[in-house]
Amino acid sequence: MEDLSFSDDPWIALLIVLLCLALSAFFSGAETALTAASRARMHALESGGDLRARIVNRLLLSRERLIGAMLIGNNVVNIGASAFTTSVLVSLFGAEGVLYATVFMSVMVIIFSEVMPKTLAITSPDRTALLLARPVSWIVALFGPLTMAIEWIVRMVLRPFGIRIGENQPILSAQEELRGAVALLHREGGVEKEARNMLGGLIDLGDLEVSDVMVHRTKMRTISADLPSEELVREVLASPYTRMPLWSGTQENIVGVLHAKDLLRALDAAGGSADKVDVRALALDPWFVPDTTSLPDQLRAFLSRKTHFALVVDEYGEVMGLVTLEDILEEIVGDIKDEHDVAVQGVRPQPDGSVSVDGSVPVRDLNRAMDWSLPDEEATTIAGLVIHEAQTIPDAGQVFTFYGFRFQVVRKSRNRITALRITPLGRRRAAE
Repeated sequence: MEDLSFSDDPWIALLIVLLCLALSAFFSGAETALTAASRARMHALESGGDLRARIVNRLLLSRERLIGAMLIGNNVVNIGASAFTTSVLVSLFGAEGVLYATVFMSVMVIIFSEVMPKTLAITSPDRTALLLARPVSWIVALFGPLTMAIEWIVRMVLRPFGIRIGENQPILSAQEELRGAVALLHREGGVEKEARNMLGGLIDLGDLEVSDVMVHRTKMRTISADLPSEELVREVLASPYTRMPLWSGTQENIVGVLHAKDLLRALDAAGGSADKVDVRALALDPWFVPDTTSLPDQLRAFLSRKTHFALVVDEYGEVMGLVTLEDILEEIVGDIKDEHDVAVQGVRPQPDGSVSVDGSVPVRDLNRAMDWSLPDEEATTIAGLVIHEAQTIPDAGQVFTFYGFRFQVVRKSRNRITALRITPLGRRRAAE
């Protein structure tokens, strides 16, 4: 019987090799596109009635089976092409054909079946995933039983080592993944700094409590309700705020909150005579909220009560500060200023690259203003961060270095750091 050989017809051999390489490129590109496709965009397209997006989402629900099918198909055609090429070249060149086949197939597979299709797929993963969704679903169905068997074998092999596939939780939470995606888009130029800050503030909102954004009691502007009406009216009119907490006896004893509009209406009704106005009667009952209230809960409370001013108390009922709806919104949209706001923000960049910062400036506000990433988990203010890292209350003139910055204590009042100079170390070295 005559041996069957393709060496006499190289065109048939070439066509078979090209077909195998094309199939290998298909498997490689499909795997890359489907694993890199945007889940959010696929869900949006499926909601709009796109059948291809529905197939993609169904495939991604069984990611292990999808990857298994792609790997099986890819390896089968690669091994088949290599074996076939080797047999043909051995029949033509003898033992040296093995070396020729190895070099030839390595170049062809790496360039045309791996690098090129994966590069094309990653440049437009969503479009490629939609284009290849239907044929991939057929292949996954074809290799389904084999893939399930391989999955079972892999699970049994890994189980003695304590690795249980499907039982481990993701390393990153959904919020951390979203935060990382926003940061990546910003670095690549797809999201501007302001949009990144707004998205980041919205993501971080659930991790913050009212104590993180409140106006501390040392910076609260309050008025004594025991003052004469004329003097009390002058104090209210001189204030840049429309709502003023009233205290009686001691500043910790808040008895009401006076709205400037209510006072103006009462003055108008009294013909402008301040002594005829009972200011304490105009004040609303104070609303106290725990300092551990989360910002989303406080935001919902503001909306349900149709007010946006609350006093913050600790677990002992002592007033710690106040929080407004504006304070919460500023965590999302950034600093909100109007014509009556105090202009001083406490962050003053210097010509040498350093930044003069008031100790009471929140770390989050400083990060936004300077595009830094100082941690804010252990301390709310920049002074608190320095004290936490130094493990002591430093004196004026002391210098500390951490997180890639140089912190110099400029001023101190009693046990409070009131002013610091912060220098990014990289910028300082560049200036030197």
